[in-house]
Amino acid sequence: MSSESALKASKKVQFVTPEKPDLLVNVLKSSGFSETQISDLIRKRPNLLLCNPEKTLLPKLEFFHSKGVSSLVLAKLLCRDPSILQTSLNKKLIPSFHYLSNLLQSSEKAITAVKRSPSIICHDLQKLIAPKVGYLRDNGVPESNIFRLLSNWTCIFINDFSRFKETVDLVKKMGINPARSQFVIAIHIMMAISKSLWDKKIDVYKRWGWSEEEILTAFRKNPWCMTTSVDKIMGVMDHFVNKMGWEPSVILKQSNLLSLSLEKRIVPRGSVLQYLSSKGLLKNNFLSATPYTIREETFLQKFVNCYDEAPQLKKLYKEKLDLSKKRD
Repeated sequence: MSSESALKASKKVQFVTPEKPDLLVNVLKSSGFSETQISDLIRKRPNLLLCNPEKTLLPKLEFFHSKGVSSLVLAKLLCRDPSILQTSLNKKLIPSFHYLSNLLQSSEKAITAVKRSPSIICHDLQKLIAPKVGYLRDNGVPESNIFRLLSNWTCIFINDFSRFKETVDLVKKMGINPARSQFVIAIHIMMAISKSLWDKKIDVYKRWGWSEEEILTAFRKNPWCMTTSVDKIMGVMDHFVNKMGWEPSVILKQSNLLSLSLEKRIVPRGSVLQYLSSKGLLKNNFLSATPYTIREETFLQKFVNCYDEAPQLKKLYKEKLDLSKKRD
């Protein structure tokens, strides 16, 4: 540990002999933790130095290993959320993991959910999840979509019931059909984005001429359009409206464009399409999202290799791609 971190830790824990701390370090090392990870763990939870690792720590490590979590993954997981090591194994970790495994129908899927959001396993999941699952069922959400919400975004079930219910009701009020997958995606997005950031993105879309109703239409069709950062929204809209000459309404109808990489996808392919358009070689694809969403192999086949100008087009495309790599 650095001198500063050691000083902070020393103010929180005191011990007469190094017996327990040494034992802790040895247990962690034998469990696959690197020295950096051990240092990080102790910096975040210095009182771990006072525990009896063979009684309190080792059983938890063995439990996760028994469920198929590798030493490498477990070390990363516990460094992200060390509170797991201070949560009761028998009262919380085991019951929560088993409940999650039953809900998701396999231990492997439960492990995936925990890896995405480690803190979930520290809660009484049956108490937190069951009422929310019931409310989704009451609102007509199919089991397959509830399963998707649980598998991919388990952490939203940790929120209090009133906020969860409010979000479900709001998404339903927006006109999104509970039977469609967009419904649970919209729930996830609305719970992940703060109201201030939501309002900021609404203002950015309005700046490009979209009305509130049009923004809502785009969100109903493709909820992911509200996860795009403010800077990226500005960049994508600027590219299509100012450089490609599109009307903002065209992007509104094809809002999946906002999820694509500006530097690695939109700009390189847009440059090829601009070149083809300037030569009068492009017909119906210029105002379509298709050239931007298809696989690279298909794009090159349809918009580069089939033209006599293929050498120039390949050079132009590569230059734009190389520029994006330099920025990375």
